[in-house]
Amino acid sequence: MAKLAKIEFVCSDCGMNYPRWQGQCRCGAWNTLAEIKIPASQQKSASKSRLSTAGYAGIAGGGSKKINDVAATEAEKQLTGIGELDRVLCGGVTMGSVNIISGDPGAGKTTLLSDLIARMSKLTPSLYCTAEESLSQFKNRVQRLKLDYNPEQLYLLSETRVEAIIDELEQKQIKFAVIDSIQAVVTEHANGSPGSPSQVKSAAQALTQYCKQNNVTMFLIAHVNKNNEIAGPQTLVHIVDALLHIDTNDGQIRTLRANKNRFGDIDTVGIFRMCERGMLSVDNPSEIFLSGSSTESPGSAITCIRKGNRNLLLEIQCLTTETEAEFPQRVCVGLNMNRIKMLTGILRKHTKTKIYHDTFFNIIGGLKIDESETCIDLALVTALLSSLNEFVVPRTTCILGELSLNGDVRPIDSGVPRVKEAAQHGFTEIFIPFRNYHKSMEGLGAKIIPVKTIHDLLALIT
Repeated sequence: MAKLAKIEFVCSDCGMNYPRWQGQCRCGAWNTLAEIKIPASQQKSASKSRLSTAGYAGIAGGGSKKINDVAATEAEKQLTGIGELDRVLCGGVTMGSVNIISGDPGAGKTTLLSDLIARMSKLTPSLYCTAEESLSQFKNRVQRLKLDYNPEQLYLLSETRVEAIIDELEQKQIKFAVIDSIQAVVTEHANGSPGSPSQVKSAAQALTQYCKQNNVTMFLIAHVNKNNEIAGPQTLVHIVDALLHIDTNDGQIRTLRANKNRFGDIDTVGIFRMCERGMLSVDNPSEIFLSGSSTESPGSAITCIRKGNRNLLLEIQCLTTETEAEFPQRVCVGLNMNRIKMLTGILRKHTKTKIYHDTFFNIIGGLKIDESETCIDLALVTALLSSLNEFVVPRTTCILGELSLNGDVRPIDSGVPRVKEAAQHGFTEIFIPFRNYHKSMEGLGAKIIPVKTIHDLLALIT
């Protein structure tokens, strides 16, 4: 009697399988289970595949071992020559690792990895699999960006079948590969169309198994959904070793951060500039977020934010004009509007400042400030009062601090590193919360001015 097809129900959000339909998945989503049928032939081949690749991330059989009998080996890392990428990966790419890079359309994923594979082709046989574009499109990009590569070791493949990709990796003895993208490839061991949870999960598992068994380093490009999260099952994140994400701003600045890294920390942030030559590393990002103007004018204040474990100096600009409408406008670029409303309320309450003006805020360089970055409160208030009252804040002054609803200046995290960053860039006066003051801040060549309340700040800067 012929074996019947197996029926499973797969969650479209997380990719979890169930033997029967149910209303809610374990991930918390409702009505996301879809019925799929697995033919008997695929069940048999899939089981054989699982047996042949069992234990790819550890020891295939042999039982458990005592911890002292296990040899500890240091992960081998290779510098890529792309400074900010090496920084985010904590000293370069880990050989034999599988990494995902995600981002919005146009963020620069393909551009960055084209540069990376060109550099890696000088060191080892490399393959770029273009599952979403033709080979001529990739070649045109390489020529447009004027990338330097080794023509004898850089291979291009236009393929969507995982089994064919693995065969090509085996035949050419590839040690570095890029798959563009994981949502576009399919495997015969899973059911569903390209991009479906079962296909994405199975394809990623098959590619990861091959890489771990053959010490191949691989980067997978992943699409994102409308919530800026990786499209497909969340189990994809658990399969790979590192998850990198490119954040886009309104301008040319790109921020690369690691949301997961098995071979390093996730606090490091890389800053890139997108231009006609590709994604260029920015070694000194503070220069981008400062206007560089030599003239001093009202409505400008400089502060220091923290992106991951990096301190970035940036300039906040404010413009106030008499309103011509019934109600004044409040316009913010790169800032949280609710935070602005709260700070203007604090000014009205504690300083009796009346703001019947159109108010415009802007961050130099197009950077977007997270709502959790409250250390810019004092700089925002200073820039607003500077424009409103027509006084100038010296460009050698850096202002740090969070403002509470009762007008007190609250301490900020990582106060000492921020002060050192400002002092290294030549700032001579640095305003900080009183509780952040530390003796190590002395001797940096800058005057440290602790403030307790907003009244202390206004008395010193006006």
